[in-house]
Amino acid sequence: MRTRFIALAVLALVSIPTFGQDASPAPLASPTQTSSNEGQAPSESKGPSLDLTPGPDGTLSQEQMEQLLHVVADKDLENDKRQKDYTYVERDVQHNLDGKGDVKSTEIKTYDVLEVAGEQVQRLIEKNDKPLDAKEAAKEDEKIQKVIDKRKNESEEDRQKREKKQEKEREDGRKFVTEVANAYNFKLIGTEMVDGREAWVIDGEPRPGFEPHMKEAKFLSKVHGRVWIDKNDLQLSKMNIEMLDTISIGLMLARIHKGTRVMLEQTRVNDEVWLPKKLDFKVDARLALLKGYKIDGQQTYRDYKKFRTSTKIVGMGEVKEPQPNSSSQQP
Repeated sequence: MRTRFIALAVLALVSIPTFGQDASPAPLASPTQTSSNEGQAPSESKGPSLDLTPGPDGTLSQEQMEQLLHVVADKDLENDKRQKDYTYVERDVQHNLDGKGDVKSTEIKTYDVLEVAGEQVQRLIEKNDKPLDAKEAAKEDEKIQKVIDKRKNESEEDRQKREKKQEKEREDGRKFVTEVANAYNFKLIGTEMVDGREAWVIDGEPRPGFEPHMKEAKFLSKVHGRVWIDKNDLQLSKMNIEMLDTISIGLMLARIHKGTRVMLEQTRVNDEVWLPKKLDFKVDARLALLKGYKIDGQQTYRDYKKFRTSTKIVGMGEVKEPQPNSSSQQP
């Protein structure tokens, strides 16, 4: 259930920044600085402190928001890089609903997720909690072999094009962060415990009169939500977003209707990275003005195992199993 909508919507509120407020608000050190009482790892370089003191109504200024968004976006980028060092199991449960919201059918798929030739790929291992038969398993191996062959035979020109495209996507992501800062009014609600860790609770509501510069940001004014930010690590621990109105993707290629919701939970793995733990969703959508989809479901992620492999690209018959790190931690 990996639609472009969910990817964009998650990005919108994953980028919500963090800030602290005690009985007597005081500036909080930048995540680039060492903070022994917050339990953060020291950094090689130190940057200036960020003044995260909210105003009397609990809001932050536009300048504070933009600075913080970039800090959190950098952390998310680092998480994404570190995730490629891990294999894990993903289990997807999707309930197809009728017009009254009752379940018509249920599909369950379980995947091994691993990195192959520099790409993260899913290998289907179970359907409806039953292992694949030999024919289906062979198809999954063939799919992975195609990824290996494609990268092994990649020309220098194609490699440069791929890397250029990746850099453009990173730059677009940085621009999108600024759009999010402009699109919302953010307010600190308080603190809550999430998985035994204290987190700031922050609401984001669309800012009246917001005019996006990127077409990908047009939907932001129709989304609101709440995030939970871990106080020690300044990482996203939980997020809940909801569509306030219908949005269109592409030239009426898809319409995501009001009431669509996504709830993401993350967990700290190996004391070095924050990775997905659970994603709940309820989606009401229509594709090409023809077929409607009413679905809800859940994705869960488990058995995170860190591995170290060679960068050599080989065939399926030569692929060695990843070597788990002895300190690996499961969420």
